[in-house]
Amino acid sequence: PLLVLATGQTFVLVAGGIDLSVTSTIALSSVAGALVMNSETGWLANHVFAAPAGIAGMLCIGATVGAFNGVAITAGRMPAFIVTLSSMMFVSGFAVWLTKSQSISGLPPVFNTIGGDTTRALVLAAAVAVTAHLALTRTLFGRWVCAIGHNERAAAISGVPARTVTIVVYVVSGVCAALASVLYTGRLETASPVLGQRVLLDVIGATVIGGTSLYGGKGKVLWTLYGVLFFALIDNSLNLLNLSHFAIMMVKGGVIL
Repeated sequence: PLLVLATGQTFVLVAGGIDLSVTSTIALSSVAGALVMNSETGWLANHVFAAPAGIAGMLCIGATVGAFNGVAITAGRMPAFIVTLSSMMFVSGFAVWLTKSQSISGLPPVFNTIGGDTTRALVLAAAVAVTAHLALTRTLFGRWVCAIGHNERAAAISGVPARTVTIVVYVVSGVCAALASVLYTGRLETASPVLGQRVLLDVIGATVIGGTSLYGGKGKVLWTLYGVLFFALIDNSLNLLNLSHFAIMMVKGGVIL
């Protein structure tokens, strides 16, 4: 899931932005999908298409949050940090309000195997990473993203549809957050309004440590992969040392700095 999240964040950072709302998108996507497909109170409870409909709903939530961020940043001429911070607060609160702070269980077994089966999760994450790598390095869209990150005004004058590309970049980030939500929710077999609450540091840290610039215009998905592996190594190593969560957070902060 961290690789999928960091891949979406790579697009945003290369374009000169930042997306702080990914963790809240994970939570809202998780509960929205569960409301559709859980076997007790779901809209499509025990239906053969419950899992596909739930996943489709989760992806739509991610795309909607991403589109809102992109439109607010481009049309409203607002800083990405403020827009995505506000989205994070609103979406997180909405997820908690929607579920009354309760987790939702009873998800379809076929859905749970997507995130619960390591092989399937790895295939999905690899497919996302490879597709993103090719899009960023081998397509015109990828060149546009880099150009906007270098200098948005110069890119626009050169004929790059800067506003459209920016919106698409945030939609990509939102969809990646929704895909990560599918993996997290399937692994836990439970939807939660606070799912993914603690991974924002890991997402941005892994992307930046991989070499993607916070100033935009520079970054590769392959670099992000290295950053994710490095962060996973640190996380697992410190857990094996039986350190507390707070000590691990302190070490991660020092590593990022």
